[in-house]
Amino acid sequence: MTILSLWKASPELLHDKSVKQIISIAGHGKLTDAGDTSSEFRSLLAELPSELLIRYADECLVEGFPDSGLALQDIINEVGRRLGFTVTNGRYRGKVGAIGNDGLWVLPNRHCIVLEVKTTDAYRIDLNVIADYRKDLLRQGTMKEDDSSVLIVVGRSDTGDLEAQLRGSRHAWEMRLISVDALLRLMRVKESVEDPDALRRIYEILIPREFTKLDEIVDLVFSTAEDAKKADEVQAEEASVVEPTAQVETTEKKFTPVAFNDLVAARVAIFLGVPLLKRTRALFSSPDETTRAVCAASRQYDAPDHTGYWFAFHPHQKEALEAAAAGFVALGCGSPDLIVCIPIAKFAEWLDGMNMTIKEDRHYWHVQIHMEAGAPILVRKKGQLRMDLSPYRLPASVASKG
Repeated sequence: MTILSLWKASPELLHDKSVKQIISIAGHGKLTDAGDTSSEFRSLLAELPSELLIRYADECLVEGFPDSGLALQDIINEVGRRLGFTVTNGRYRGKVGAIGNDGLWVLPNRHCIVLEVKTTDAYRIDLNVIADYRKDLLRQGTMKEDDSSVLIVVGRSDTGDLEAQLRGSRHAWEMRLISVDALLRLMRVKESVEDPDALRRIYEILIPREFTKLDEIVDLVFSTAEDAKKADEVQAEEASVVEPTAQVETTEKKFTPVAFNDLVAARVAIFLGVPLLKRTRALFSSPDETTRAVCAASRQYDAPDHTGYWFAFHPHQKEALEAAAAGFVALGCGSPDLIVCIPIAKFAEWLDGMNMTIKEDRHYWHVQIHMEAGAPILVRKKGQLRMDLSPYRLPASVASKG
């Protein structure tokens, strides 16, 4: 049994094991290029929650066990995938006739990043060797000079010596430097935002720029804050549009939609039979991106004549779901006991009949669900057919898990 099979069958058996222990029971227990341990380890990383990637990276840096640098290389490449890049793993060790880069990341804008991972900058790094990896890839035609750069990921946050070395070299305009901790935080930022502009700025920050002018960094901070502000505004609107003519009260004083989104995703993953990884605040997908689900949550609203739920659905979410082989809209209604999971092809047919909020910087559909005679009913504009969502409700056997 591979470690991935073990994780799928009994994740609790592996959850508390260290990355060193994980590697020791994978394959023949040693990371080698094209070896079975490497293959098993990378397959496992692709399905782990980001919290475990962060823990494993820390163990690689703090414990310094044999092959910890190789394990960190695989973890950082997986972080690249979580950031939304197309990633090709590099070699662990140099080989005559082979290019020695640790990885190759292709960003959504097609810019190529040649990856170099170092556990420490305690020893002077030969920047010429790293630059030659990029030159070799350019000669191969793998990428173009104007749309490529180098990213050096270093274990320590205190990288002053390496920064000075890079600034004083002829490679300063083609290389970027980031600590492991900062890269991991960037991954978590991506998982917390939804605005495509904020995501684009996250990608752009890894590309070498002239930073005498700091507008791009300010834009990233500002757009991340704006994304959070928009989410708060949508939540505020939720209470006002659920039932404008009724006195509506929430059944819960405290409600954390992001945590509820994650729980909805866990239940939907069981229902679909595929692991779902967090990509943005509400978008989850299988490791290979063939299955995607927008997982949203609503508190329960009690009106005099019905119980209701409200969700916002955005055009960029529709695009993301329709780009996958299988896309779903999963709506958690008040509690994990009531989740509906609707294929995007069917859900898209209903959108024209829904109310919309249209503002200068964004627009989205209002998804309203009422409970009527024990059935979840999609309520649309006046005169539009209501939809019984009972056929899409997760069965009780799934709703009790996760």
